[in-house]
Amino acid sequence: MSVSLKTLSLAASAVVIAAISASAAIAADDIRLSSNQRISCSRGLSAGKLQTSTCRSFAYIFNGKTSDYFRCTAAMTVTKDNKDFIQIQTEGGNCQKRERVFATDSSYSFDAAETEGPNTNSIYGPGGFVMWVSDNTKLAAKACFTIAVGGTQPDVHRCIDMKFE
Repeated sequence: MSVSLKTLSLAASAVVIAAISASAAIAADDIRLSSNQRISCSRGLSAGKLQTSTCRSFAYIFNGKTSDYFRCTAAMTVTKDNKDFIQIQTEGGNCQKRERVFATDSSYSFDAAETEGPNTNSIYGPGGFVMWVSDNTKLAAKACFTIAVGGTQPDVHRCIDMKFE
């Protein structure tokens, strides 16, 4: 039996959706899922001709009234030999609450973007993410960066108020 990256992508997406559904205990009218989910998959060969494929995904859930948000992560790893699946593991499935972007309640829109994982050009380890948030009732917007610096140091988080000229 073989497994394709497309099959892994669909399965990992299902894991993310399940994690998001579990967080739906908050007032549903104000909660929105970012339209900017991402998934990345990798494959590797292990000793004994085992093949391992891992897919990771993240999504953002945003409260459009308070500007609080959650960053949700999930992953699935499939290990198989030439004939059968040996192991299927999932991890993550948790959503971490992040601080609110605006101090007052209103009606907000948002989007999110994630940096690539570490590579030879990466200065700050695993990268980071940015939330773009705008107020639907007036001309106000912020870009909030979170950069993971790695090691024992906490993530660096800063919001930048946009100026409209």
